[in-house]
Amino acid sequence: MFSEDQLVVYPAQGVGRVERIETQVIGGASAAFFIVRILSNNVTLMVPVKNAANVGLRALCTADEGAAIIESLKDRSDFTGYTGQNWNRRYREYSEKLKSGDLSDVAYVLKELLLIGQNKELSFGERRLLEQATSLLTLELALALGKEQQDVKDIINEIFADVLQPKPEE
Repeated sequence: MFSEDQLVVYPAQGVGRVERIETQVIGGASAAFFIVRILSNNVTLMVPVKNAANVGLRALCTADEGAAIIESLKDRSDFTGYTGQNWNRRYREYSEKLKSGDLSDVAYVLKELLLIGQNKELSFGERRLLEQATSLLTLELALALGKEQQDVKDIINEIFADVLQPKPEE
């Protein structure tokens, strides 16, 4: 499924590199594991090869998929805002989307939180989710598109420039 040195994505952790595939005996049974080092925080994960798909371990998105994600950020027609929805429910929904490992879900969370932040101050929890979504999205897109992570952040900031600009004092 994956090979040594391959870049992969682990849900909610982000991009990692398969350092090796090793076999260990656990409870008398032999099992193969992907040893994955997460690039952003240097954490090492042991992912059972048999269970890799179930936990959401996947290959890095392609350049075309990355470009499509950036285009999707420009479309605000699906923005629902926070009307009538309490923060706990939104927080759970956004957390689940970040854990899904689906890059389009991560982009959705980023877009929603940036747009919500246009009309109200984000709470501490919302800001943490926004930072996590930004980090997950920008690193994977940077690697997929052959750009620096800061360049991808700059592209996103440009897309949301109208939202990120400080409001003039009245």
